This record gives sequence, structure tokens and C-alpha cells, in this order.
Amino acid sequence: MELVSPSHEFEAAFAAFYDDFLANDNENSEYYLAGKQDFTSYVKHLLDEANGVNLADGYVPCNHYWLVNDNKSILGAIRVRHNIDNEFLALEAGHIGYDMAPLSRKKGNGKLMLKLALAKAKALGIHSVLITADEDNLASRRVIESNGGQFDRVVIGKVFPNPIARYWVDCS
Repeated sequence: MELVSPSHEFEAAFAAFYDDFLANDNENSEYYLAGKQDFTSYVKHLLDEANGVNLADGYVPCNHYWLVNDNKSILGAIRVRHNIDNEFLALEAGHIGYDMAPLSRKKGNGKLMLKLALAKAKALGIHSVLITADEDNLASRRVIESNGGQFDRVVIGKVFPNPIARYWVDCS
């Protein structure tokens, strides 16, 4: 398995990734809807974001990666933000955010995906990353802890007003 940057060669795999969310985690499928509706524009947007081009207000440069297996299926998506220089990122979103496709969960894929993303963060010059998870999302918290996450504290988000567990992870 490997992390790949978004590319047109994964259009069919992305459609299957989205369909998995739609069928099995509809609440989070909306995040990927733009990719299903117009894949070419979606990939361009993700690549622009990585290069700091056409960023929406409050956004920072962010590399997007897909965890793909040997069959070139997308098992998960992970985002590595280049900095956390705004209040939302510094408090509740952090450097790294990720989602596992519902049918790829509980198989160790999240742990591997985060491990690979930590190397990407290190390559960007980030020495320690902030990663957050909903306080009650024990699976995500285990993924973070299994990658060396040191619990910081629980905060109440301002944008998403729910308890959020904050962790710091050394990238070296």
C-alpha cells in the first residue's frame, strides 16, 4: 500500500470510494461529493490547494493523499496541512485529517495511512503535528496513539462545538 497524490488515473477508484461512503457512512459522503460530480475539477482543486493556489479564505496549503492498495483501490484519504496558522486549525482541526472508506475500517489501514502521512509532514519540514479526533471516536484516537500520539487535552470546538481530543505526534 502507498499514499498517492490525487490523479486522473484513479477516477474509477474514487467513484467506488465515494459510493462506499454513500452506502455505509452517508453523513461523511458529502465531503467527497464534488469528486463524484466533477472529478477533473476536484483533482485540480486538490492539487491547487497543495500548491497554495486559489485558497479559500482561512485555508492553508494542504497536500491531499489517497491510500491505495495493490489493486489501485482507494482505501482512505488523508490531508497534511502545511501549517496551522489560524484559530480553527490550531484549536480543533490540526495538521492532519483523515477518513477511511467504511469497508476498509478496522483492518489496520488507518494506522498505516497515518504513519505514511507523518513521513510526508516531515518532508514538508514539520517536526511535530497536531492531530485531533472527536473525543468519542475511540478508533481514530487509537490510530493516533499507535503512531506515537501524545494526548494534549480535550477542547470544545468553536466551529464544531463538540469535545475534541488533541494529540501531538513527533514526525522524526
